[in-house]
Amino acid sequence: MNSMTYKGYFAKINFDERDSIFWGKVIGIKDSITFEGETVAQLTEDFHNAIDHYLADCKKEGRTHDKPYSGKLTLRVSPSIHAEIAAAAADAGKSLNKWVTDTLNQVVHPC
Repeated sequence: MNSMTYKGYFAKINFDERDSIFWGKVIGIKDSITFEGETVAQLTEDFHNAIDHYLADCKKEGRTHDKPYSGKLTLRVSPSIHAEIAAAAADAGKSLNKWVTDTLNQVVHPC
């Protein structure tokens, strides 16, 4: 997945072949934030400007902005799966958190 991050906000990037333009959308929040650019530099600048504008607008209006993901993830699994995951982590010489993080990263970024 092509993506960008800024101030903790995560955006998915697309390319519109018809208009020859990159465009992005911030994901993981309820509000809608989009941006675009003909080059990666323009796309990056517009992304930063869009986030900065969003945060300033929320402050001006006195409303709380949607916060990006915190990085904390709570999972509920069966005790047997928990034990198997812990064993796999120990076998790999990693903490449970490190093993799960590495495994999820491989799933999201398979290359």
